[in-house]
Amino acid sequence: MRLRVFAALAAISLGALTGCGETAGTSASSPLQIMAPAAPGGGWDQTSRIAEQAIKAADPQRKVEVYNVPGAGGTIGLAQLAGEKGNGNLLMTMGLVMVGAIEQNKSKVTLAETTPIAKLTEEYEIVVVPAASPYKALDDMVAAWKADPSKVSISGGSAGGTDHIVAGLMAKAAGIDPKQVNYIAHSGGGEALNELLGNKVSAGISGVAEFAEHVKSGKLRALGVTSGERLPDLDAPTLKEAGLDVELANWRGFVAPAELSDADKKALTDLVTKMHDAQPWKDAVAKNGWIDSFQTGQQFADYLAAEQTRVKAIIAEMGLVS
Repeated sequence: MRLRVFAALAAISLGALTGCGETAGTSASSPLQIMAPAAPGGGWDQTSRIAEQAIKAADPQRKVEVYNVPGAGGTIGLAQLAGEKGNGNLLMTMGLVMVGAIEQNKSKVTLAETTPIAKLTEEYEIVVVPAASPYKALDDMVAAWKADPSKVSISGGSAGGTDHIVAGLMAKAAGIDPKQVNYIAHSGGGEALNELLGNKVSAGISGVAEFAEHVKSGKLRALGVTSGERLPDLDAPTLKEAGLDVELANWRGFVAPAELSDADKKALTDLVTKMHDAQPWKDAVAKNGWIDSFQTGQQFADYLAAEQTRVKAIIAEMGLVS
């Protein structure tokens, strides 16, 4: 009799430790951590914090924490994620920038060592100059660029990332050797913005949402966007319209650590799906001019694999990798 009582008490204690039948990795009582693998102020940080609020709205009982791990186009954060195998309470925000940075930085850790969870959004890029810039239109910048590529400094995100790819594609379209682009890389959008507002660089490239308000306020001047057609509520021509045959959309998504249990993977996917369906997320997508490109499961895994092949080819052609 005592043996049976002891066994029952032991089972109750074990159940309490493991979340009463839930997997040890993913528990609604445990904080969900979202890593933004960049400095505060940039697109990944913005996306992570919007996701935090949307998850809390969709699941008020769920605790969510966002933290930053800046550096090397997200590959420092990626390396940390790789050390969290089986952790079902961790998501990392990532996107096209990281795909390029892995190649550019010759990262030992790749996206093969993650669990794809969801593609979230797409966003077009914008090319801007300070309000006091002598470049009134893209033609002015291109003329100066052709005359001396070294004197046109372009501030943007990580080396090998989306902003850098846009700069290289613009140079190629203008007949300039992409290897001559004077590109100043940063780990977060806030640093690039400060250089622009301080008139320390010739131009800047980033996601539309990061610069749009400063364009509307008159602090920055938009020379072009990478969309196929003009964007609503933004007075800026497309790069194609301005004479450069360049079109590109950045994208962002979530991955989790490798070696998740099926239950943990499903729980994270279900949670992110609830976030996507929540009104705060929908409002943020509309406010920031993002394109909803939500996909999960094998569809996102296949997309991620295809993007790695595509981006590797692009940056090799631009001379960004040896």
